[in-house]
Order: sequence, then structure tokens, then C-alpha cells
Amino acid sequence: MDDAGSDFNLKVVLVSFKQCLNEKEEVLLEHYLAGWRGLVRFLNSLGAIFSFISKDVVAKLQVMERLCGGPQRDHYCSLQSMVAYEVGNQLVDLERRSGHPDSGCRTVLRLHRALRWLQLFLEGLRTSPEDARTATLCTDSYNASLAAYHPWIVRRAVTLAFCTLPTRKVFLEAMHVGSAEQAVAMLGEALPFIEHVYDVSQKLYAEHALLDLP
Repeated sequence: MDDAGSDFNLKVVLVSFKQCLNEKEEVLLEHYLAGWRGLVRFLNSLGAIFSFISKDVVAKLQVMERLCGGPQRDHYCSLQSMVAYEVGNQLVDLERRSGHPDSGCRTVLRLHRALRWLQLFLEGLRTSPEDARTATLCTDSYNASLAAYHPWIVRRAVTLAFCTLPTRKVFLEAMHVGSAEQAVAMLGEALPFIEHVYDVSQKLYAEHALLDLP
């Protein structure tokens, strides 16, 4: 899987997340994974600082690609069909990781949590003033999302790493859609789609009591 940062363009992510939901409000996994591949390119374009996220995401994407291309691929067209299939056939470890450590439900849940962090961080970049400290934006987003699922030592290391983040201007330039103003406008268009996909996924997982899979 190509996760080089050089060909990232925020428009690719926008298109993927626009296409994520069908008329039934089902999350189409093909477009969800494509959106994430774009986000990985964005993270990697910023250097090693986000490797703690991107490496894990790449591994999760590879698990999902195997499931979506495997013998049971018909059950992995949408998030809804995947949940129905895996829960209905007891293919999800609900109490502890044992027989199905790489179930689709568990794998997407980890992507889902990371998506919340990125959504919050990108929204912070969009709405913040030019002189906003990206370390503060990123830390606040992390504390409101992924931090709850990481041990203290990881939280500490991540928070310290955020102190070396580039400026807001560098982040916006890395989106490759033109000026900072154009990047902000593109974020304004893309983030509602990402948020909607997140909300639909969150509701589905909550309905099936899957939000705390081990």
C-alpha cells in the first residue's frame, strides 16, 4: 500500500468521505478506507511526528483490505453489513481479545477513534487564528479523543512530541490545495462529511454495544 506523503491532496480525502455514505446512510468501506489512505499520506507528509498514529492506521487498513478482498467480501461492503455479519456469527471478541483479535469490528473501531482525533484537530486548524499554537490544538484534540485509550507513558510521550509540531501555516500548506485561505475553505467543505461518517459509525457501534471492544 502506498502511503507516501508526496501525492497527498485534501481534495482526495474530501471526495472519498463524500462518497462514504449511500442513500441508506450506510458507511461504504471502500470509500472509508480510501479516505483513510489519504489521511495517512497527510500525516506522513509532516514527518515522523505522527508515526505513532500512521503506522497503526496502516496496519489496520491492511487488515480491512484483506477482509474486504477475502472469501467473505460480500459481508464487508459496508460498516453495517460487516457489523451484522460479525456480531451475528460471533466473530467479535466482546470481553477480551482471544479468538478474533483482528475482527473487522475491532479494527474499524480503532480507525474510528483516530478519525475523531483528526477531525477535532483539523477543525481546530480551520477555526484558529494564524498565530495559534499547533501543539496546543493537537494536544487538546488528543486529550478529547485518543488519550483515553492510551497508557500514561504513551500519553506523556505523545504530548511531548506535539511540542515539536510545525506551524499552522505549514499544516495548511501540506494540504496541497493552494493558499492557507484555500486550505481553510477546503477543510470547511470536507470536515462536515468526515463528521457525518463519524456520527453514523458511532451510533451503529453504540447500538450494538461495541464502543469498548478490547
